[in-house]
Amino acid sequence: MRGAAVWRASLYFAVMLLLGACGHSLQLGADDDNGANAYPTHYRSDILSAMHAYLNDPTGIRDAAISEPALKTTGNRTRYMACLRFNAKKNASEYAGSKEVAAVFLAGRFDQFIENAKEICKDAAYAPFPELQKLPP
Repeated sequence: MRGAAVWRASLYFAVMLLLGACGHSLQLGADDDNGANAYPTHYRSDILSAMHAYLNDPTGIRDAAISEPALKTTGNRTRYMACLRFNAKKNASEYAGSKEVAAVFLAGRFDQFIENAKEICKDAAYAPFPELQKLPP
């Protein structure tokens, strides 16, 4: 009988440890970001690298502009975001038209682009981004 009580207590303790570990990995909110909102110090070079995967043809971009990263909220998350405005090629001879996207950063590194970011970027202060216009193929 005593062995069963010890076994139940051990099982109870193991379950508590497991549940405690699960609770530690819960999604973090804006107030408890645990480093998720570190300022992206290399945001320009991170964005340039990501544009090679994002665009079919990263060469010949026109009218490129960027904003400084700022904490912005989308959905229930607050992250550093930099707004981009540019006109990329649709094909070899045509341009697609001006596009506005938000670059989202997690723990100081590029995480993803958000398309159609007019609402997120409505107050962005843009500056020229000539490096984006000079991307190699």
